[in-house]
Amino acid sequence: MIGDDTIGILLIVLAGGAYRQTALARLQRCAVLEKSLEITTAFRFKQVMIAGFSRHLVAFTGAAILVLSPSAGQAEDGNPLRGLHLPDISGYAPPHGGTSLAQQGGEVTLAAKLTDQGSDINRGLIWRVFRPEPGPDGTLPLVASAQGGTSIFHLEPGSYLVHASFGRAGATKRITVSAQAKHENIVLDAGGLKLDATLAGGVRIPPKKLRFSIYEATPEADGDRALIIPDVSPNTIVRLNAGIYHVVSTYGSVNAVIRSDIRVEAGKLTEATVEHRAAEVTLKLVREEGGEAMADTSWSVLTTAGDPVRESVGAFATMVLAEGDYTIVAKNRDRIYQRDFTVVGGRNQDVEVIANEATAEDPNDGAD
Repeated sequence: MIGDDTIGILLIVLAGGAYRQTALARLQRCAVLEKSLEITTAFRFKQVMIAGFSRHLVAFTGAAILVLSPSAGQAEDGNPLRGLHLPDISGYAPPHGGTSLAQQGGEVTLAAKLTDQGSDINRGLIWRVFRPEPGPDGTLPLVASAQGGTSIFHLEPGSYLVHASFGRAGATKRITVSAQAKHENIVLDAGGLKLDATLAGGVRIPPKKLRFSIYEATPEADGDRALIIPDVSPNTIVRLNAGIYHVVSTYGSVNAVIRSDIRVEAGKLTEATVEHRAAEVTLKLVREEGGEAMADTSWSVLTTAGDPVRESVGAFATMVLAEGDYTIVAKNRDRIYQRDFTVVGGRNQDVEVIANEATAEDPNDGAD
């Protein structure tokens, strides 16, 4: 219990003076004793003690008012809380009740099929969801996207354009999203195309020398066809919308080209194999039959009509040529040699040009 001497100490502290530090120390010891007494004393006795302290506090307050001097007020200028202004409760916005700050979106599940009666595609799809109104740049704003199979989107209620792509096949559908969950199906009306090529007699062509390009079947106004997919490797499955396509098969890099129109059916894999009538030839200039090839030789391959087919430089010139008749022109050290030869489909061969007077031509022939 706080006694009269404790109140005296408090009065001395407020009044200040030489005994201030000593009084404060005594006050701290009293506070420690009082705390220990509160912990070890029964709850009822604590109430009595608090009531007694309250009576002394009233008397202490009155005394403090009488003895407080201006010098004590000046000592409080170092208080870190002085000058701090806190807003009152009216400075805050009242809470909103009942309404969520974020608008709840609708759930929509998107699934795609190759045909109307087919099963859902479970992988390889790319989904893109657009707003139907063009943005400032003139394009449709992309809202969401996903990859895989069937996908779930949470969108704000409204109208959207959904595009599903499966390889080179694709379809677009307008959907409306509401607060209620819904399921949307998109039918791609698509199939697959697998391409390959052989030589005459079913001889396989090395895959590294064979490529395909797929075009639109209908030519444009200038007669050219729109290219859909270039540089397709053999035996690769290409997913396309159902329809007819113009396929160009190239063996090598010169003139062994086969063109064909192929129909792709929805929900089916179309396998097409074309036959090239071509062969790989290796040209070399020798001084005698079976001799060593002469270096620094320039080669020109011409059709029988004189149209250039291919040019190259080196001791050997290897190329794939379509079946037919050709003329070889070889130039070495200002001497020109010439020979006619025939390419037979599927029959690879070495073609030698003999560097002798019988095959030589004067480079000035035909000059003015």
